[in-house]
Amino acid sequence: MKITTNFLAFACLAAASSFAASDQVDPKSCTLHAEHMAQAAAQQSSDKGEAELAARGDRAMGFQQSRSAHHFRLLANGGAIEVTANELADSTTREQIRQHLAKIAQQFAAGDFSSPLETHAQLPPGVEAMRLLKSKISYQYRPRAQGGSVTIASSDAGAVAAIHDFLRFQIREQRGGFGKYRPPLESWETSGCESR
Repeated sequence: MKITTNFLAFACLAAASSFAASDQVDPKSCTLHAEHMAQAAAQQSSDKGEAELAARGDRAMGFQQSRSAHHFRLLANGGAIEVTANELADSTTREQIRQHLAKIAQQFAAGDFSSPLETHAQLPPGVEAMRLLKSKISYQYRPRAQGGSVTIASSDAGAVAAIHDFLRFQIREQRGGFGKYRPPLESWETSGCESR
């Protein structure tokens, strides 16, 4: 046992001296080098994409995304978009959020989805169907203590499916981006209850 322990200690010491003697470690000697490089590139790309999303959101929505939290809710008859100012005392952001949400409730009802198009640099899934079924969808803006919400509702199954596609895209797209995002709870989808 003592011989084995001494041998292992000697082997570790020899490896450490060999490592210390070289100025640099050849990255190709790492069996996971390619995977590490791919992960680093993906993270850089993701960080850049999130920054671009936030900058487009700032322009399209008229307030700093870093000062707000977005919440997308799936409900049995549609869903809701809530946006709140992160700080209770930030009355400027709160008012900008309210103006934006009141405006998009009107725009969406008219079939105008230019704001999400500008924010995401693509037309979100569900929008085409929401445009076609706009007479079967209601959009209700409500001010909230720290911002506001837009409830999107319909009794038409096709419209509800389109609303869910639209909101699920928002959840996926913005999960790691600006603000704070909470995915909808399953109970909201089945109960039809609106969140807090």
